[in-house]
Amino acid sequence: MPYPDLYISSAPPPFLGRLLRFFSAFPRPKWNSNRNLVVTHPILSIMESCDSMAHLKQIQARLTTAGLMSHRFPASRVLAFCALSDPSDMAHAALVFRGISSPNPYIWNTMIRGYNRANFPLSGFSCFRRMVCDRVEMDGRSFVFVLKSCEQLSEASPGEGIHCVACKAGFISHLLVGNGLVRFYATQGPLASARRVFDALSERDVVSWTTMIDGYSESRKPHEALRLFYQMLMTGTQPNDITFIAILSAISQLGELKFGRLMHDNIGRSGIDASINLLNALVDMYGKCGSVADAKEVFDDMPIKDVFSWTSMMSAYAKCAHVKPIDATLVSVLSACAMLGCLDLGRWIYEHYIDDKMIRLSVKLANAFIDMYAKCGDIAEAAKLFDEMPEKDVVSWNTMILAYAVHGYSKEALFLFEHMKNTQLMPDDITFVGVLSACCHGGLVVEGRRHFADMKSIFGIEPKGVHYACLIDLFGKFGLLKEAHELVRGMPVEPDGAAWGALLNACRMQGNVELGKFAGEMLLGLEPGDSGIYVLMANLYATRREWDDVKKVRKMMKERGVKKTPGRSSIELDGKFHDFHVADVSHLQSKEIYATLNNIYTQLKIEGYVPQTKC
Repeated sequence: MPYPDLYISSAPPPFLGRLLRFFSAFPRPKWNSNRNLVVTHPILSIMESCDSMAHLKQIQARLTTAGLMSHRFPASRVLAFCALSDPSDMAHAALVFRGISSPNPYIWNTMIRGYNRANFPLSGFSCFRRMVCDRVEMDGRSFVFVLKSCEQLSEASPGEGIHCVACKAGFISHLLVGNGLVRFYATQGPLASARRVFDALSERDVVSWTTMIDGYSESRKPHEALRLFYQMLMTGTQPNDITFIAILSAISQLGELKFGRLMHDNIGRSGIDASINLLNALVDMYGKCGSVADAKEVFDDMPIKDVFSWTSMMSAYAKCAHVKPIDATLVSVLSACAMLGCLDLGRWIYEHYIDDKMIRLSVKLANAFIDMYAKCGDIAEAAKLFDEMPEKDVVSWNTMILAYAVHGYSKEALFLFEHMKNTQLMPDDITFVGVLSACCHGGLVVEGRRHFADMKSIFGIEPKGVHYACLIDLFGKFGLLKEAHELVRGMPVEPDGAAWGALLNACRMQGNVELGKFAGEMLLGLEPGDSGIYVLMANLYATRREWDDVKKVRKMMKERGVKKTPGRSSIELDGKFHDFHVADVSHLQSKEIYATLNNIYTQLKIEGYVPQTKC
């Protein structure tokens, strides 16, 4: 049954044109990758800009009451959001899928793709198997997505069976499917099977060549990779940045500097915008080929550097003429490790350069290691290194005091501060940031007042905004809102965002709407684009069930174009990063993770912890 008014085939009516132009002004969310799709139905036009699960359910309810969810196209757009948004909701996607009477290949493919993105490859493969058993129509993308499911399956991958189905269904000559099979065999093996599929392709594009070249390079067969690269050039196929990264890896294995420089020239002449990954590959190649000068030239010209950039440059120094990196180089790398949470790399740097006596552990370098360990969560190693330092400067003490404070070791932080005062070193304003943070985390009101007063009276340090914010936060946690407000009003300089933010958060915790509204208005005057302020205000109103005011705050956010940044955390385990979003169930071990969290919550409740409410 055709869908009325779903696509534009001619000029739309004036009112509809205005509506479409209105919604086209909104940025298209990441889940909606189809740039050529033009929708004219008002509700479905809103659907194309949907960016939250709550918003989706409202749209789905409107589609249901309008009788549109019984149509395949509207249902497919709802399904696409559930499966392809970040984070996805495959449970809801499955509910929508079951309500579609005759799913087309796009809908089946969306389910497989969604399961892959959510790290449920077995479910993705099961979808494809149902397609085969039910003799459902397929297209080339069906095979591409199920092959990705097979790549993710760690045991008994059924990829060869998929290959057989593709042959029987007549898709083996399809370029998209052929490339998918080459990739599958190149990554999962055997490599000879990848080459047989590659040779049998009636046509090849840059993806075909690059996949096979990368397969040879990853299998430590650099000569075959180079040979295939030159064959590719003979056919007139232009390499892309991924091709060059693969071939630079092969050259690195051979250690052929002449080839490396020739390839670098080819990259420059190709007109390709060099990505950070390609530049890192060049630095790595020059280092492994023995040319520190070339590696450093590429490294110095990089507009942006990541941890791999610094690591590649350090490895080049270590390999060529055994040049030791200076302190400043390692300090910069350790700072990057701290920001990105790369604890394993930080440990490797210590073992490789310090334990192996390749470089002397200076005070400055030791401070960088302490900061890296603390920010990556290894407070014990940070304390061990601090205790072993024969010499310490103010930065050493400050770094360790802040490390203890941030991790909730308030008593240890204050004990260390007292010990510092017995040395010849004088505390500075950074020292008191750590001290007051420790008081705040430990709920030490009396100590916080005393140390704040001592800053100026004993040590001659004028408190800054961050010090006031710590004390305001401390007062707020214990319901001393009057004192917190007086502290803000008594600041010798105009209160900044940190001070008003601390007062607003204190009002939220204590449910003081009147003072919180005042603090929020002052804060919005300073930082109108900060989504956190609006969230705090909405939560404040929600504690008093003032839902109309909550709606006003959300409306204000929408009118000002402010979007809430989704909560996200990241941890590194055995060199692999694991990202988590709010209410995320996409992780392969999400059930075990949530079970562990529930156990933690149970223990916290036993200890008397009461969670704070959020709207």
